[in-house]
Amino acid sequence: MAHQDTAHPEGQRHPIGIYLWVWFLLFVLSVFSYLVDYLGFEGYLKWTLITLFMLLKAGLIIAVFMHMVWERLAIICVVLVPPGVLVFLMLLMAIEGHYVLLTRLQHFIS
Repeated sequence: MAHQDTAHPEGQRHPIGIYLWVWFLLFVLSVFSYLVDYLGFEGYLKWTLITLFMLLKAGLIIAVFMHMVWERLAIICVVLVPPGVLVFLMLLMAIEGHYVLLTRLQHFIS
């Protein structure tokens, strides 16, 4: 009799309730995102809230619909760490670009 791996059975299925809750949460987050624009928020608050809701929705989609929540840590790191590093490097470049702009404006104005 062969040993069967019960940790990852073939054709593993997840309860439909999980998917329904995620669809509901995605709908609620989308409503909040539209409300930010409808209520007339402006400036950094508007873009921060829209970005926050966007990232929350993307996280839910990645976690549940791409089955990341049920994967091993190694696979999660392979998928999520490279984009995280790229975002961090883009943030550093944006900070440096802002600094260069301010120093050039200060030099040419004075």
